[in-house]
Amino acid sequence: MRVRLVEGTSLPAYADGIRQVYADVFSAPPWNEDPSAGAQYVERLAADAVRPGFTAALALDEGTVSGFATAWTTPGAFPTGRSYGHVAEALGPDRVEGWLCGALEVDELAVAPDARGAGLGAALLSAVTGAAPDGRCWLLTSVHAEATLRFYRRAGWHQVPVPVPGRAGLVVLLGPGHPAGRV
Repeated sequence: MRVRLVEGTSLPAYADGIRQVYADVFSAPPWNEDPSAGAQYVERLAADAVRPGFTAALALDEGTVSGFATAWTTPGAFPTGRSYGHVAEALGPDRVEGWLCGALEVDELAVAPDARGAGLGAALLSAVTGAAPDGRCWLLTSVHAEATLRFYRRAGWHQVPVPVPGRAGLVVLLGPGHPAGRV
């Protein structure tokens, strides 16, 4: 098994494997997404791949995708779509600008259930965050994803002690090198 960075233009060659891993991971609790969300994610990924600062890593076993991670640079004008509005409301404009804008945002990280326990998640996370500007990286996850939260805490990530409003129960995590990581 090896983890390698992949250019956004190369991702379509791995679309079927990414779709399958996404469906396997995110259709399980606590996410409970419909398995068809994997196909929707692959469609969204094509658009995400052209974002400034986009990076992707794949865990490959003889060409078969066993995991993936994606990240990009959060724009200076903080987005309002998806969950961004809730994050901005929770953190306020000063923290959003100082902590998140210009930082590397980890969008997705998933490891196939049968490939877990071999360090792939940590390797994927390290691969996509290695070039984070001044160690500034962040992500969103659910408070209901207890195993996910444990994983990020073991990797040195710090939960911002401000709840993000909304039904999803989201929390902001700052990477181990983030200057505001110990708020």
